[in-house]
Amino acid sequence: MDRRAELGQFLRSRRARLKPEETGLPDYGGRRRVPGLRREELAQLAGVSVDYYVRLEQGRTDHVSQAVLDAVARALRLGPDERRHLGNLARPRPAAREPRPVRRVLPGLQRLLDSMSDVPAYVLGPDTEVLAWNRPAAALITDFGALEPGRRQKARMVFLDEASRELYADWEQKAADVVAYLRLGAGRHPHDPGLSALIGELSMGSRDFARLWAGQEVRDKTRGSYGFRHPVVGPLELAFETFRLPDDPDQALVAYTVEPGSPSEAALRLLLSLEATDRPGGAPAWGPDAAPGGPGVPAFARGRREQAR
Repeated sequence: MDRRAELGQFLRSRRARLKPEETGLPDYGGRRRVPGLRREELAQLAGVSVDYYVRLEQGRTDHVSQAVLDAVARALRLGPDERRHLGNLARPRPAAREPRPVRRVLPGLQRLLDSMSDVPAYVLGPDTEVLAWNRPAAALITDFGALEPGRRQKARMVFLDEASRELYADWEQKAADVVAYLRLGAGRHPHDPGLSALIGELSMGSRDFARLWAGQEVRDKTRGSYGFRHPVVGPLELAFETFRLPDDPDQALVAYTVEPGSPSEAALRLLLSLEATDRPGGAPAWGPDAAPGGPGVPAFARGRREQAR
């Protein structure tokens, strides 16, 4: 990614959200050439010179202070994730000399996933790659093991797999969340060639992705809920919580839960019982090293994937 271009586009998009009257500035009327605040109005609110802010928006301030970034963030009314993203773009880490190693989850974390026998859970990387998962997650979402390693990104599934549009009751919200999370990861790793290639592929292959990417939304995956329209057990409403490893914040464990006694709990139990019945004896691991399309894949999950193709 062009970090300077990204910084300018992000700041302009945040300025466009604000109106002078919302910030206490006088509105003298007349036709405004751009929506939202002008550069000089934002500079006034942040307490910096117009020339300095223009250079910041153009990415020409490699040594901008944290105090200035905080002032601009307050003026733009940025949320915590947006503030972090602004810092990543304005004060990026040096490009790594060596390629980023293949991410693998710790064996203990995989065992934790496997022990969650009735909780769909997976580990997500900054480029939305599903690094590890358990059987309930594969039964609920898709057969991750049928995908080639390195192509298990949720972003690719959501935008390039028609089955995902049927799986999520509110696909537009799911897609917006995925794009916002991916942009946050891109800000943290602007020199990652794999991540840049993924963004380029999705931009060319999906008009919906290009539209949402242009919106400059930034949002971490923390907690929330999604409605599912599962092809086997019907509608489910699941909440999710996200947990990050203290020594590797780029790995996020996402776990889905259901309200006790709800129809969704009954549907999830039925789904997992069907998965257990369908599972052949001696099924191989469902972790990141599972063979694509291996015999451990439930028949109904295989059918959903093959139908999507």
